[in-house]
Amino acid sequence: MLVREVMTREVVTCDADETIATAAKRMLDEGIGSVLVTTGGDPVAIVTETDVLRAGAITGEPLGEIPIRPVASHPLITVAESATVRTAVARMVERDVKKLPVVDGTDLVGILTRSDIVAHHSDFIKEAHQLDAMSDRWESGDG
Repeated sequence: MLVREVMTREVVTCDADETIATAAKRMLDEGIGSVLVTTGGDPVAIVTETDVLRAGAITGEPLGEIPIRPVASHPLITVAESATVRTAVARMVERDVKKLPVVDGTDLVGILTRSDIVAHHSDFIKEAHQLDAMSDRWESGDG
């Protein structure tokens, strides 16, 4: 199964010059756990709920006074929309991230989250059974 088949296409963003309060408000308004940070429309980093909490706790400053730029997680770790979900999951585990912006070349086309993967779990099981059945037929000479 490919990333493009399970990713979320609507991506919420914040400009790098905005504050953590703006990012937090967008997350709350959209019911999501992260926003992509952009500069000139290009994705450059990501801010997660954890980043917001950490920034508030460490600085003790109001969120409206904390700029996004130093808080955002970067470099941005991405995955191609044509990659397999297996490849994306391996990247998530290797880099210890829960969300991967999805790109087509240099264009941002979506985001893949652990929630997206869990939501499609039954599809992965079905695909695995289909592959097993095809393999069994091929091995028996019926394929």
